[in-house]
Amino acid sequence: MAVSWRDAEPEDALLLGEIGRQSFIETFGHLYSPENLAAFLVNHSEENWRAELADPRYAVRLGFVDGVNAAYVKVGPPSLPFTPAGPSIELRQFYVLKPWQGAGLAPQMMDWVLAEAGRRGAEEIYLSVFTDNVRAQRFYARYGFEAVGRYDFMVGSHADEDLIMRLTL
Repeated sequence: MAVSWRDAEPEDALLLGEIGRQSFIETFGHLYSPENLAAFLVNHSEENWRAELADPRYAVRLGFVDGVNAAYVKVGPPSLPFTPAGPSIELRQFYVLKPWQGAGLAPQMMDWVLAEAGRRGAEEIYLSVFTDNVRAQRFYARYGFEAVGRYDFMVGSHADEDLIMRLTL
């Protein structure tokens, strides 16, 4: 299995929208009504991705396995309901498509997140994770992330309880 990584560019907006929608549907789609799911997936529009990819506050890393896009990770400015103690970034999305889950991409992605946080001068990294996504919580905990709060993550009009986790660098 040959894995390659590269930084995303505005031309990747359509690809990122597709993989973002696919990954969310694979992992969480069964939890929501079609209307709520459709309302949420608008966040993965090409226009939204283009805007974020053109904004230097965001950074996105794409992972390819044997030339096929298999994963991406995105960091950006904090948006969660918390008050950071110092300079911080937010791990916004961390998606590995099902065929490559468990194949070792996630640790490579987290290594990039930690390095990117350092490049940006962050002292803390925040993220949110669905309270029922125990596998992801365990993964983040292995890196030292700790739960520091909860909030309602909206999927359309449906509220899910998410944990807010923080890693102090």
